[in-house]
Amino acid sequence: MLPRVPDVVIETQGLLKRFGRFVALDRLDLRAERGAIGLLGPNGAGKSTLLKCLLQLMPATAGSARLLGRDIGREGREIRKRIGYTPEQDCHIPGMVGCEYVTYCARLCGLPFQTARQRAHEMLDFVGMGQERYRRVDTYSTGMKQRLKLAQAIVHDPELVFLDEPTNGLDPRGQAQMLELVRGLWQDHGITVVLSSHLLHDVERICDHIILLARGRVLVQDSLANLKARRRGAAEVVVAHRQADVQQAFNARGWRGELLTNGHIRVEHGAANLTPVLACLRDLGVPPLEVIPSPNALEEMFVQALETTRGPA
Repeated sequence: MLPRVPDVVIETQGLLKRFGRFVALDRLDLRAERGAIGLLGPNGAGKSTLLKCLLQLMPATAGSARLLGRDIGREGREIRKRIGYTPEQDCHIPGMVGCEYVTYCARLCGLPFQTARQRAHEMLDFVGMGQERYRRVDTYSTGMKQRLKLAQAIVHDPELVFLDEPTNGLDPRGQAQMLELVRGLWQDHGITVVLSSHLLHDVERICDHIILLARGRVLVQDSLANLKARRRGAAEVVVAHRQADVQQAFNARGWRGELLTNGHIRVEHGAANLTPVLACLRDLGVPPLEVIPSPNALEEMFVQALETTRGPA
């Protein structure tokens, strides 16, 4: 009987990774449960380093981690049999055709040859590469190589899959198709997915839990629903004149109105939509030029992460 997948699939305590004096992971404490998990952060945030440390492709400097309820230091080999991984860089073997390569990867995961070959063909069909299975991998386009990486990551039916920038190099149509495949892994097949990406849109589209990294540190761990709801009920109001009157009218209604340096009035009104704000402006006789709903907390934190990464060391 297969072991039950624990609710908590990723756990780290004080995970530290140094490259000389550079700190790539700064004593991370993480806890993620089964589902579609977005590992979000700008380039250089430490996302790929975290995945490689969890998979023991590189040693951590300090700290500990557990995957699927098991300690990676003591049971790393057994854990990797239950995990799939697509690295950011190409990982194919030149000269092999697609079905040979995926079969080879399945054999590395311990599947017998006949089973490995059958699973390889099934997974290539699943990712939409059935007609390209006998072509040499080094002749594939970027989109084909990304699909091939996904096929080899799931060929052994893992319980947890790490996908590092799976939409890199894809056009908009290819990105959408890849994200639909990834979404189906969790929603249709119950495979926990960790999508590592620097693209906020990709993570928002398919993930229900977010881990946001910047400069090797965790800025936030929360559900996407909580993050989107956190700043609901705020807006920026743009008017041609009487900014002070508008701010005073907002405050008189018990809202928090703030005049920004760009001349906009930021208001925290707490409502589910902008109707009360528009009604207040109408009562005041000041037509708005624009009313801009404030971004949700995830968007604001992602901008903060970008600014943190660009800042001085």
